Formats: sequence, C-alpha cells, structure tokens
Amino acid sequence: MTTKPLRRNAEKCHEAIIKSITFMTLYMNAMWWPPNRSLGGFVNQTIFLILSASTGFNFVMASLIGPKFLPLRWRPKNPKDEQFLQFCSSCEGFKAPRSHHCRKCDSFLAFAVAGCLHATVILFGSLYAGLHRDWYVYYGQYSKATVHLGLWSLILGVFNIGLAIGVIIAVGMLLFFQVRAIVNNRTGIEDWIVEKAKHRREGTEETFRYPYDLGKWKNIMQVASLTCSPIGNGVEWAIAEGCDQFTLTREQLKQKSEKRARTRTYSINRSVSGSWVPLWSQGCRVCLSPPLTDEPRIKLDVGDVVRVTRWRKHWLFGEKVLEETEEPERNGTVQKAQKKHKQHKKKSDQPEVDEPEKEKEEEAPSSKTPHRRIRGWFPRQCAVELVEDDDDTEQQKHFSEKKKNK
Repeated sequence: MTTKPLRRNAEKCHEAIIKSITFMTLYMNAMWWPPNRSLGGFVNQTIFLILSASTGFNFVMASLIGPKFLPLRWRPKNPKDEQFLQFCSSCEGFKAPRSHHCRKCDSFLAFAVAGCLHATVILFGSLYAGLHRDWYVYYGQYSKATVHLGLWSLILGVFNIGLAIGVIIAVGMLLFFQVRAIVNNRTGIEDWIVEKAKHRREGTEETFRYPYDLGKWKNIMQVASLTCSPIGNGVEWAIAEGCDQFTLTREQLKQKSEKRARTRTYSINRSVSGSWVPLWSQGCRVCLSPPLTDEPRIKLDVGDVVRVTRWRKHWLFGEKVLEETEEPERNGTVQKAQKKHKQHKKKSDQPEVDEPEKEKEEEAPSSKTPHRRIRGWFPRQCAVELVEDDDDTEQQKHFSEKKKNK
C-alpha cells in the first residue's frame, strides 16, 4: 500500500505539474495570441482557463474527498444474505457486491487530457513563433513577431512541452481504460473475475453471464447522468435479466474455494529483505525477471510460513501465516463475527450501567485494531515447499468433485 508521506509527495508533484503547465502556457499565450487583441484570442484563453480550472478542481476534490467507502463492519440487512458474501477480516465486515479494496485512486482524467492537449498546442505555437521571430522581422511581418524568447523562457517552454506530452500519454491511457470500464460496466478486477469464471467452465455446457452488463447505452447512463452523481447506493445495483444481486459474489466464493484448494505451503529458509530489486541478496537472475505488477514485496525471516497462491519462475506470491502471538486465528472468521453480533445483542438486553463504565466497555474492543494481512511477492529460491497430507487430500477431493460435475 502507498504510505501517507509518499502519497502526499505524489499529490504535491501532481499539483506542481498542473501549475507549471498552466502558468507557462498563460505566459506564452499572452505573447502568441493575446486575449485582449482579438475575439479568437479571448475565446482561446477562456477555454484553456476552464479546462485548467476543471483539472485543478477535480484533482483537489479527488484528493480531499476520495471514493465512497462501505461503513466499517458492514453487514447486509438480511442475515440470510451473509452466506453469499465474502467476509473481510481486515475490516471485520462483509464485502458488499462490487466492493473491492483499492490501493490507489485517481480522478480528473478527461479534463487533464484535454487541458494538456490545449497547452501543448499553445506552447508549440509560441516556441515556433519565438524561434522564427527574426525571420518575421526580416520580411516585415511584424504582427507575427510578438513572442520574445529569453534563455529561461525557452528552457521552461521546452520543459513544459515535455510535461504536457507525458501527461497526455500517461493519463490518456488511464482515460482509455476508464471509458472501456464505463461502456462495459466492468472494472479491471471484475474483468479478471469474469475471465476466471469462463476458464472454470471450459469443457462444460455451463455459461456465466455477467450480471451488471445492461447494454452499452444503459451502462454509460449509470455513470453519465444529468445530475452528475452516480446512480444507486453502492450496495444494490441494476442487474441484467436472469441474474440477481449475488450472482457475481457466488462466483467469487467458488473461485476462492478453488484458490484455497490450489494453495501450497512454503517455509522460508533464507531471509527476504522485501526489496523490489534484491540484487545483492538474490542475484541478477531474480532481479531481471520480476513479476510485472505493482503488488508489494514482503519481508520474511527464516522459519516463516507462507501460503502461496501464485507462481512465477523466480518469484512466488503468498500470504504470511501469522503466529497466535501476532494475530488471532483467522479460521471461521464469519462464525466469530456472528458470535460477536449475538453477544452485542445480549448486552443490549441487560440493564443499563453508569455512563462512564459503559464508555469503558465500548472503548475496550475498539482499541484492538485488526492486523492487516501480510501478502506480496518474494524470491522463490528463499523458500521450500512443505508437503502436508491434509492439503493434498483436500486438493484431490476438490478437483475430483469438479471432474464429476463435468
């Protein structure tokens, strides 16, 4: 996950890029196409200022407000629906349909692309006019010789053109993926779920229908509404015919079950630093074939046990098995959560106690914040697989049942 200092520095960097491109473009545009001399110049600068202000506004709103979140320890209204949902031990609550943990959030894509495209045109035109100023003067075209380039204005102009082009390429790619997600009404995570759902059904007559694909136009209207606010409450969604609110969550639970059956246990026999480029400790071969993902690398000590779910030639992805002293046992977390819920109900039936004592009782459980799961990549040569009879039996049972279903 992105740490807070790193996130703050990233926000300051984004803000500096926006301001640098904006101020340099306004400075150059005041010489190249002054807004006070023609209607076209006024319209040109007005459009650029609107795009630039929209970029800044959406950036600030995305930084301050961020995405909407489910309430902590969220549960469905109907307790019977809990069987169709995944339980998140980190949040101590259930995952609503289409809710996912997100490590990084960004916004203002369309405005950033449009504003930087406009800025690039103005900066290119200004530099061209400034570099050819002597030619315009020599041939008597004084009306075009309006841009005066000094050393620093030339350097900053070229530098900001590079920034603007970089933003166009980087944010333009993000815009493409965002538009594709809106048209399909499917996020990147849901693309992966659908792909695995199809893979699970290969060789069978069973088909999987994605429940939130309402057609391209209706998918777009789910986001681009006249009120400029998202439709729905984030828990219940409009669904296609033949599906229900838990079609996708049931599929996720089945995929999780298969994932658990595939999980292998490894023991760490060499310490792992958690570095992204462990050149000195692991060698060149490991560094030259990293997993192409931004998922974290984890630090491990000799003797640690890891449940591995993904394999690469030189890297493994898994979750560290925490000892009882580090974290309570996670098996049966749903039953434990339900038990806590029942105990809370019993407490509410008991006679009231003094307010100070009640506050102490309420503060006690909240002080115990849940430990985060330690998951990430680590070098394969630092681990040895442990053979467990129980795991082999469970895996054979799972895939034999799958063969029977086929």
